[in-house]
Amino acid sequence: MSTAEALEQQARDFLRLYAAVREQLARVIVGHDDVLDAVLTCLFAGGHCLLEGVPGLGKTLLVRTLAQALDLQFSRVQFTPDLMPADILGTNMIVEGSSGGRTMEFRRGPIFTQILLADEINRATPKTQSALLETMQEGSVTIGGHSYQLEPPFFVLATQNPIEQEGTYPLPEAQLDRFFFKVLIGYPSREELNSVLDRTTRPVQVEAQRVLDGPRIRELQRLVREVVIAPHVRDYATRIVLATHPQGPHAAAGANKWLRFGAGPRAAQALVLAAKVRALRQERFNVSFEDIRSGVLPALRHRILLNFEAQAEGIDADKILRQMLETVPTQVSG
Repeated sequence: MSTAEALEQQARDFLRLYAAVREQLARVIVGHDDVLDAVLTCLFAGGHCLLEGVPGLGKTLLVRTLAQALDLQFSRVQFTPDLMPADILGTNMIVEGSSGGRTMEFRRGPIFTQILLADEINRATPKTQSALLETMQEGSVTIGGHSYQLEPPFFVLATQNPIEQEGTYPLPEAQLDRFFFKVLIGYPSREELNSVLDRTTRPVQVEAQRVLDGPRIRELQRLVREVVIAPHVRDYATRIVLATHPQGPHAAAGANKWLRFGAGPRAAQALVLAAKVRALRQERFNVSFEDIRSGVLPALRHRILLNFEAQAEGIDADKILRQMLETVPTQVSG
């Protein structure tokens, strides 16, 4: 088998396994096709996902269903205003031994898992939210000067209610930047709502079947990184990110008018990795311009900071990013 044929076979295998997981999610989740693809993109790219929507739209159900479809350890933490960092990470405790002596023993928290559902993450204080910073970036927890590694793959799916709702706290910018995608979940259509009622008011409830385990997921994550991206396509992703930097040499007009701060290097990394996942989903082993464009909104909407003028005029991040996409050319000379 030639190298080209081997790559085509790997792309087909990826698509088959991707479709198998997606099929299990669709057995339980009605509609939200773009949301399902975004969550799976985060999983196979090795990133974390933030789901935002009003209560009752199935955010938590989606995460639980994904955990059922994957043979991974799963923990759920309900974030509340009185939740403390130790409630998530764990803590050192004094333990009395059989001989009567006392020693310090680390009791692991629910973060020691592979899929962590951080439910309603913005109902906890910023101090508690920040407890996830090291874990989401490094895959480790440091307590009392000792570092503990988590078993890969480690995947955080956080849900949050819109920030204008009562009893919520904004996530720190450093916390937001560690989410690969921010996915917005909207209301179901008339047909979808009828389907939800049909599925949830019958005696028999459908559950997802396990189709992937940890080692196979790790293999697919490594495969994603092997997808080829040409220098001029990679540069397109770079220029999109630089276009969000107000007053910068590559700044778009919308950035200068509406933004306080632009996206950083993690945004460019997310654009490229998401594009590689999309290429494999289409049985290609090379990234196109459209692959890059498709990930701009979920990868950047939480990484740009709007100024007061934008907030006062009701301009949202998605509108600014769409305008930028219209002005950033796919290729430049020189």
